[in-house]
Amino acid sequence: MSPRFTQSFKKQAVEKSLNRQDNTTLKEVADSLGVGLSSLARWTLQAKNNELETISINEVSHMKKEKRPQDWTLEERLNMIISCGALNEKALSEHCREQGIYPHHVTQWKLDFANGNQSDNKPVSRNEVKTLKNENKALKKELNRKDKALAETAALLVLQKKVHEIWGNDEDSSQ
Repeated sequence: MSPRFTQSFKKQAVEKSLNRQDNTTLKEVADSLGVGLSSLARWTLQAKNNELETISINEVSHMKKEKRPQDWTLEERLNMIISCGALNEKALSEHCREQGIYPHHVTQWKLDFANGNQSDNKPVSRNEVKTLKNENKALKKELNRKDKALAETAALLVLQKKVHEIWGNDEDSSQ
């Protein structure tokens, strides 16, 4: 008998699957939630077809359209900082909520501009992630090989030292 999931859980699972980063697969989202990939895919399709209770198609399209803070361009960030400049804390929080971000994002962006950390934070593509993972794996393999070689060399030096202690050096016998 398969576990029964609440509508609230299904809604959150669909939201998480739709708002995942580019380098996160649907399988990884399903695994993190402890559900099957086919179940999560079915719930997402049901939500898009307005068949999943409590999730309407408007909510699904809104979920997909919402922009994450890291997706904002430098120009959009700067405009947000400027628009928030004269706002008090309550008004700032309300304005940020309307934009789908938190006030700490605006504060961080302001610090980034002040410090010159103006990298665009472009999302990394799946191919880049795969390439980096393969490169990381190769480097770890090479490091492991070199560690083994170093350990072997150290062991040989210790053995050579013991041999010299027991048998003496060849140089000692020639004198």
